[in-house]
Amino acid sequence: MPTDRREFMKVLAAAVSMPRSQTNPESRIPAGSIKALAFDAYGTLFDVFSVTSLCEQLFPGNGTALAVMWRTKQLQYSLLRSMMNRYKDFWQVTQDGLVYSAHALKLDLTADKRTRLMDAYLTLAAFPDVKPGLQQLKSMGLHLAVLSNGEPKMLQAATKSAGIAELLDAVISVDEIKVFKPNPRVYELASTQLKTPEANIGFVSSNNWDVNGAGSAGLTTFWIQRAAAEPAEELGYPATHVVHVLTDLPALVR
Repeated sequence: MPTDRREFMKVLAAAVSMPRSQTNPESRIPAGSIKALAFDAYGTLFDVFSVTSLCEQLFPGNGTALAVMWRTKQLQYSLLRSMMNRYKDFWQVTQDGLVYSAHALKLDLTADKRTRLMDAYLTLAAFPDVKPGLQQLKSMGLHLAVLSNGEPKMLQAATKSAGIAELLDAVISVDEIKVFKPNPRVYELASTQLKTPEANIGFVSSNNWDVNGAGSAGLTTFWIQRAAAEPAEELGYPATHVVHVLTDLPALVR
């Protein structure tokens, strides 16, 4: 994924101009079969690199490096803790990733700077296509939910800050079962919480490893390929559909 936010948005703009979706002809969705959509949060609805400007403000010349390493360690720690069977919630995992990254880059992460950076995760910027896309899907009568590694209070704060909380029927956190994606138990939460059969649920993520996890668990999947040059993971459970912005989804699920 591009490390510079401005460069990332250029790539996103290029992606929007590409063909709107790619569909496996053998995996077409029967009309009306999707009743609910579950969305990943970080990187899909919320731009995790919107913290880069604050990172740069606090650590001039190191903002991009800190933001990128922080995100990398956040994901790595969630996977490692699942494998170790040593769960800590995503707030703690995110903080641990920040502390490690500051140490690795030899940055003086004071308590005040740590607090400011962590609080930025409560008000992450939503991608510009998110709210209009959710509004269109909601108007179609679909049930919408977030299904995320995020800790519940983190997710509630971020959805409220982005102005999308009222569009969601549920905000589902892995904290309920204390294991992170891509464990199959996580994706089962969507059916349980939305009271909808798995066959009628679509899962949406910009993280292709997450898409593979949901596909492995039996869900119809939609990969938002926000970076046009990003290849799909070689995990064996490719996306049912590939789109480039969230507003591409209504045409596929109506």
